[in-house]
Amino acid sequence: MLDPKLLRYSPEVVAEGMRRRHKEIDLDVLTTLEERRRAALSRVETLKAERNTVSQQIAELKKRKEDAAGHIEAMRRVGEEIKRLDEEAGGIEVEFTELLMAIPNLPDAGVPDGADADDNVVVRVWGEPTTFDFPAKPHWELGANLGLLDFERAAKIAQARFSLFMGAGAALERALMNFFLNLHTREHGYTEVWPPFVVAPESLRASGQLPKFEEDLFRLREGLYPAPTSEVQLTNLHRDEILEGAMLPRYYTAYSPCFRAEAGAAGQESRGLIRQHQFDKVEMYKFTTPETSMDELESLVANAEDVLQRLGLPYRVVLLCAGDMGFSAVKTYDLEVWMPGMGKYVEISSCSNCGDFQARRGGIRFRREPGGKPELLHTLNGSGLAVGRTWAAVAENHQQADGTIRVPEVLRAAMGMDVIK
Repeated sequence: MLDPKLLRYSPEVVAEGMRRRHKEIDLDVLTTLEERRRAALSRVETLKAERNTVSQQIAELKKRKEDAAGHIEAMRRVGEEIKRLDEEAGGIEVEFTELLMAIPNLPDAGVPDGADADDNVVVRVWGEPTTFDFPAKPHWELGANLGLLDFERAAKIAQARFSLFMGAGAALERALMNFFLNLHTREHGYTEVWPPFVVAPESLRASGQLPKFEEDLFRLREGLYPAPTSEVQLTNLHRDEILEGAMLPRYYTAYSPCFRAEAGAAGQESRGLIRQHQFDKVEMYKFTTPETSMDELESLVANAEDVLQRLGLPYRVVLLCAGDMGFSAVKTYDLEVWMPGMGKYVEISSCSNCGDFQARRGGIRFRREPGGKPELLHTLNGSGLAVGRTWAAVAENHQQADGTIRVPEVLRAAMGMDVIK
């Protein structure tokens, strides 16, 4: 959530941020609400001052044993008006906050201008796009031919855009998940978390999914939701807590299945594992001080890149323009892996610095010194990686002419095989 003071005292800053994001936000509504709130509070202060003065007059009248009934009745009416105005101001504050919760974060000054993905900037490229001396197959064909993927049975069990892994296909999914977690915990300094896979509305509000993106979520009974990403659970690890500055930064990583009712646009990416209602992901998350968060973003990206490099997957790092960034981010890098069977780069990780946006929503603060004044910290999140998309990338980049898939060396011990036949 944005700092309410920005809207109250510097609405032009918010307007400029929304212009860069190509978002239409009716700031006049918020300004009007704020004017009404101030007017109500100002009137309350006036009435309270009047009540204090008259209360003294009533005390004097009673001391002189004179009639104070008229003054007392007038103050009763003043008290009722104060109560009404307090309730009005409180209602306006709730309405103001709800509208504020729907406004995205402001882009960092270092984020390029632009409206959509066409305006993103390629920062660097690792590896040459994989080519073969035979026609490259997409991962859904490779998976079907080898008995690794079965989308028809998945649709029979659930519905379209769910997946079913079989045999070595299931083993590859599990091996990738464990490889990610082991690398992040043993070499990158993250603490592993195994969270609940369902979350409460309060958790989704803190991380930024509610109220803006409710249509993208599945919903369970008891008001709970299957998590759309373990970013939600990790954001809420320290909700309403004050951390000691000496313990920052804190790095966490977690696996969870992710559930999204809106799985994205139709087209080529609706085939295979790219856009699914359920998918596996290992998340990386950081709680940092404000002054270190941009450096921490760069190291977060490097951690995700390390995974791709060890798997021998060509990729590129893309800096998102203001109009293509996610709701909570101030700056985002996407890692896009080369998919030879699809003939293009596909996003496999998104790494974002959210500034104090989530921390404000979740009441997550820190003290620089013991007993010091609490401050909002900064949060960062990144996919490390999306497991299904990595499965697809491994299959397509390591396919062989006979239709088999060569297992990357770092996965062979876990898989118990060098080639998937």
